[in-house]
Amino acid sequence: MPENKEQELENAENTADMPTDADNLEDAQTPAEAPVEGPEALDPLDAAKLEVSELKDKYLRLYADFENFRRRTAKEKLEMFSSANADMMKAMLPIVDDFERANQSFETSNNLEALKEGVDLIYSKLIKTLESKGLKPMSAKGEAFDAELHDSIAQFPAPTEDLKGKVVDEIEKGYYLNDKVIRFAKVVVGS
Repeated sequence: MPENKEQELENAENTADMPTDADNLEDAQTPAEAPVEGPEALDPLDAAKLEVSELKDKYLRLYADFENFRRRTAKEKLEMFSSANADMMKAMLPIVDDFERANQSFETSNNLEALKEGVDLIYSKLIKTLESKGLKPMSAKGEAFDAELHDSIAQFPAPTEDLKGKVVDEIEKGYYLNDKVIRFAKVVVGS
């Protein structure tokens, strides 16, 4: 027991010599004297190099993100076009079937009037299918010539004065797809 008492006394003396928190506050450096850590403590050249490396890293990451975005959108665009064509082809398949049946009936039937009626029905079905997909024919005959809608392939002397500068004849129909011209009408313009 006496040894324990001696150790306790020594420990008490040692702790008395240690500075307390109040002592630490007095001896602590002021904020202006405290050593600065981080980029400010570095040499300006080292700080600039560090900043350049950080900016370079950010740039490379941004560039990689942009490349991934570009590739992804290109892939999505291709998939969209291919699926749009698939929808159109599915809509056209019944008409192809009708044309195949019409060809078979041409070989076996001599009734031209019935065959013509069948072809007319297939044609009207084709036009309705195309219109349901947004296709509209352009009416050009008698209209004023418009270079944004018409492709003039010839000029013809106008039979009357009021047909000058207007479409006299339509050689090939023009078409709109969702109000955008996809084929210009080939026309003859009166001069």
